[in-house]
Amino acid sequence: MNFCSQCGEKVRFAVPEGDDRPRYLCDGCGTIHYQNPRIVAGTLPVSGSKVLLCKRAISPRKGYWTLPAGYMENAETTQQAATRETWEEAFAEVTLGGLYTLIDLPHINQVYMIFLADLIGGFGPGPESLEVALFEEHEIPWDALAFPTIERTLRHYFADRENAAYPLHISKITPEDRERYVGSA
Repeated sequence: MNFCSQCGEKVRFAVPEGDDRPRYLCDGCGTIHYQNPRIVAGTLPVSGSKVLLCKRAISPRKGYWTLPAGYMENAETTQQAATRETWEEAFAEVTLGGLYTLIDLPHINQVYMIFLADLIGGFGPGPESLEVALFEEHEIPWDALAFPTIERTLRHYFADRENAAYPLHISKITPEDRERYVGSA
């Protein structure tokens, strides 16, 4: 950030008085510009024994498989965002269950919130998907998943399915986890 969005003056990056971390500060109008993590909301759509995945048509990780998910918009709930993203990416209608995975990625300022969901109709590729398909556990393209958050969510799901109990899973992914996962891809 170079200029204040309130008054247009140049900003500086410093720790405001009484704060504990640097922020963009405007000396012209006194505005402190806070930057907050982005929430990624999505679903793990289930139909019988299969889960719905989307092959990405956009960067990053174009051509890799993911769950339908994306950035939450202002003025919507996490549930609304998850449902909207599922429709946008997979033209799929779902009935939401509970929050299933909450995964922090502090190194890229994101929080993933994935809800369990029952697929209640058809599906097809939306504008951000090349392909959409249902997969049995043994058919999951594990080596072609787009993000470690997706692999972690799917692994929890298939492990939990054996006991028919789906608790909330809260975890964190570090840069080291990501590097081990995606390597140089």
